[in-house]
Amino acid sequence: MQYLMDLVNWLTNPPILFTVAIVAFFLALRTRWVWTNRFFIIWTSGLTLFFLVSLAHPHFREIVTKGDNIPIVIMVYAVSFFVWLGLKQAYENDERIARGEPPWEASFQGEKEYVWPDLVYIEFLSTLVVGLGLLVWSLFVPAPLEQPADPTNSPNPSKAPWYFLGLQEMLVYYDPWIAGVLLPGLIIIGLMCIPYIDVNPRGNGYYTFRERKAEITLYLFGFLILWCLLIFIGTFLRGPNWNFFGLYEEWDIHKVEPLTNVDLSEYFWIRLLGQPLPAQWYVREAPGLVLVVLYLFGLPPLLAKTFLRRYYEKMGFIRYNIFVLLLLIMLSMPIKMYLRWLFNLKYIVHLQEFEFNI
Repeated sequence: MQYLMDLVNWLTNPPILFTVAIVAFFLALRTRWVWTNRFFIIWTSGLTLFFLVSLAHPHFREIVTKGDNIPIVIMVYAVSFFVWLGLKQAYENDERIARGEPPWEASFQGEKEYVWPDLVYIEFLSTLVVGLGLLVWSLFVPAPLEQPADPTNSPNPSKAPWYFLGLQEMLVYYDPWIAGVLLPGLIIIGLMCIPYIDVNPRGNGYYTFRERKAEITLYLFGFLILWCLLIFIGTFLRGPNWNFFGLYEEWDIHKVEPLTNVDLSEYFWIRLLGQPLPAQWYVREAPGLVLVVLYLFGLPPLLAKTFLRRYYEKMGFIRYNIFVLLLLIMLSMPIKMYLRWLFNLKYIVHLQEFEFNI
């Protein structure tokens, strides 16, 4: 039993968990069997069994049953179900189209659903069910209220509400203005741009994966890996002093994690060239600035002539560049996380003179 717990603790080490999640994500999208009833029953049963058995562990039970953390457990089940349901319907439609049949949604063509009474009736029932669920929740789950705020006694760990934990996790890897302002703003702008960037008429009005592979893959990667998984990590794996802890590991406040954060300029000038850091900021940060410029402005034209040539021809200059810029910014997040985990790299560009860090 201890061996299995050690294995789970090892697997929930964020670099390993993140890597396993990314590999599983791409494999699952390409595996038809995953989007079947049988797999969902096995997945849900296995997940439930895992939770129930793990509740015997006092630390796991304490963390999972906290009022703040119960929504995360519900989120795991809800996200699993709705992603599975959508892709199951998409794969089934792809098979129908491959056989020369219309999508399942087309079988209702000509039929009408009226707002009154059909839609209002469903919404009313949904309101009653959700209201009943919240009532039961409020009766059996104590509100996660804490002691009155005391500036001399901060909670450790001090966490944001569960729905902001993904954002709080970003703050570990980015400067506050990037994690707290720029990235959330770009997420909203990116979502607003989707209808203008993605003008592929296929898939309108019906589920499909084959006709929109790239779009669905990118969206789900951002939602599942870069948002839901970060909330999970922030909730269950971040403990005192913001250290990482395994799923069954006790949150020892005295745990010491030697972490030497190093900037790229220090790697380049001191460790690679064996020289002290230059006094001029533009010389000191030149390697990082060059990398950032090449990444954001050199990669798009290169990709337009190689891997993304088809997209460039289809989308045109402006839409292609907006799309690739948003894509690169999104991918910079896991890149930055891996650089921190593997090399303790803190900032690629560290301009303390202007309080501007990347």
